[in-house]
Amino acid sequence: MLRRLVVGLFLSVFALGCQADLPDFTEIVEEATPAVVKILVEYESKKPQMTQEYDELPEYLKRFFEFRGQPPMPEDRGGMGSGFIISEDGYIVTNHHVVDNAARVLIRMTDRREFEGSVVGVDPRSDLALIKIDAQGLPTLRLAEDALTVGQWVLAIGSPFGLDFSVTAGIVSAMGRSLPTEQGENYVPFIQTDVAINPGNSGGPLFNLEGDVVGVNSQIFTRSGGSIGLSFAIPSSVVNNVVAQLKAEGVVVRGWLGVAIQDVDSNLAEAFGLDRPKGALVAQVVDDSPAAAAGLEAGDVIVQFAGETIVTSSDLPHVVGLLSPDSDAIAIVIREGETLEIPVVVGALNRDEQPRQLAGASPTEALDPLGLTVGEIDPATSKTLGLAGAVEVLAVQPDSVAAEAGILAGDLITRIGKTILTRVSDYSNAVSELTPGQSVQVRLIRNGSPRFLGVKIPQTE
Repeated sequence: MLRRLVVGLFLSVFALGCQADLPDFTEIVEEATPAVVKILVEYESKKPQMTQEYDELPEYLKRFFEFRGQPPMPEDRGGMGSGFIISEDGYIVTNHHVVDNAARVLIRMTDRREFEGSVVGVDPRSDLALIKIDAQGLPTLRLAEDALTVGQWVLAIGSPFGLDFSVTAGIVSAMGRSLPTEQGENYVPFIQTDVAINPGNSGGPLFNLEGDVVGVNSQIFTRSGGSIGLSFAIPSSVVNNVVAQLKAEGVVVRGWLGVAIQDVDSNLAEAFGLDRPKGALVAQVVDDSPAAAAGLEAGDVIVQFAGETIVTSSDLPHVVGLLSPDSDAIAIVIREGETLEIPVVVGALNRDEQPRQLAGASPTEALDPLGLTVGEIDPATSKTLGLAGAVEVLAVQPDSVAAEAGILAGDLITRIGKTILTRVSDYSNAVSELTPGQSVQVRLIRNGSPRFLGVKIPQTE
């Protein structure tokens, strides 16, 4: 009996201690919810068909998702989402994909007031949009300025699956996640959380424990259509920048450097003389770009830009994109083992070039110790790609060092180590100078895009 009493007392104390450590969200929810809105979008075309997720719901749940006699319009068509008010005179932040191609935007508040909304501006690159309603004296939320920390508590308010103004909570799982768009653009260092975010939460606020908005909920990773604990929010630093520009000009202009970049793996780190993989490796410098004017070169490894450390290549566009055009920045690069500080005047982001198509190669061939069969490329291909010359990989021997490094047939090799290749003889000379145990960088063009690969020459037995 005494043992049971002691165990029970211990468990009670333990439970009270656990409860004391958990945050209480009630005050934040009470103060913040009035400034959160539900966004309903109508189209000139007919309403979308019922989604598979809706069809699979039990009948007793379907009544919760009725919207004028139909299931809620799926979020990926921009039919329904969330948002929040940032000014008393009616400016509202949401996702671009929520209002994309909208003919009519309806804003519904917690007190059941409804307003017609007009889209002030959108920014597809960050998936943000700014809406204006004709109202005064509205409740507002404040965008946070302080950085988040992994493990910090956060909560979301939104309308998942049409369930108005639902609250969910969790922690910050990671910071600076890169989720490139379909166009390969990567300007948002997403916040990853395990907060339950579902269709309908998009555009809604993510709060810290001070009640400030630290992010805008934008995406989820799911195999079921619902939350599995992988949600992503646009950080407030990006939101502040984009919203200010949309409010002032209706469009967003980003900083532009003009380089094609890639990650540095262990082989490339050794080949470039780095102590570990780090930075953004410049695979190509765009002609007449800010990078070209500053003197950046292919093969430079950018380890810091504008005072921000570049750990991986995805960090660089996050930093550059937030800079204003014509602003001055210092790029710290490693070039041939030497650390350089290069002043750069940031440009304005232009439309990306379309990938260039490759022409065929001539039949001249040579077999080399890397396990490659290479051939000359014709002058027309060189002119199309803006190259002084290159050699095309015609075949890759299985289990060769080139195959292990990831070189493929059809790649155009423009440089091995410090040797620029214009013809097969240059290539033969370059590989003949390689020594056992050496790591060498190989610059190539694949499907019109430049990149570096690290090749490790095996030790002789």
